[in-house]
Amino acid sequence: MSLIVAGRFTTFPAAEAAAQTLFDNGFVAEDVTLFFVNPRGQHARHPLPEHAAVAPTISAAPPPTLHLHHHAMTFGAAAGAVIGVAVFTAFAASVPVVVIAAGVGAYLGSLVGKLVQARSAPQEHHDIVHHELRNSGVLVAVHVCPENQMEAARILRETGGADIERATGRWQQGKWADFDPRATPVPLTELSQQRA
Repeated sequence: MSLIVAGRFTTFPAAEAAAQTLFDNGFVAEDVTLFFVNPRGQHARHPLPEHAAVAPTISAAPPPTLHLHHHAMTFGAAAGAVIGVAVFTAFAASVPVVVIAAGVGAYLGSLVGKLVQARSAPQEHHDIVHHELRNSGVLVAVHVCPENQMEAARILRETGGADIERATGRWQQGKWADFDPRATPVPLTELSQQRA
């Protein structure tokens, strides 16, 4: 694993200027990279398998919650129709009025059944809560060693970098190969202690 120090910039020109300052202070091009980090919640969380785009899976059976939903509405509609007929029959209404009452009762009963099902069934849809703490922007990452990590961090800070962090990861071919935008950054606390 490699030691990496990184800082966030708001624009590519600012990030490029920081990289140039790193080069001017002895860091080599193979040890500096910059890339854009998307805003929170816009990182691909579940990549599709290679075959998913070609042949989507089709399920013959509807999901179990669809059966529950259907049964609750059917039960509610039947109960509403029976109640509607019973009420209007008790008042000796004509046949067309009883039929209309049964229809209205069935409709209202299906709504009640749907509400009961919605309250009792576990929720299928959950709000997606993003616990990502990394801000978006242009990240300048520097492959460092323990001896020059504070120098890299100082240059990033002095050139306008924010959220200076330290990480360990794979550095391959001049890039932070295993960077994960969803990972919580670890602030370089020593840098803030030096400024105080």
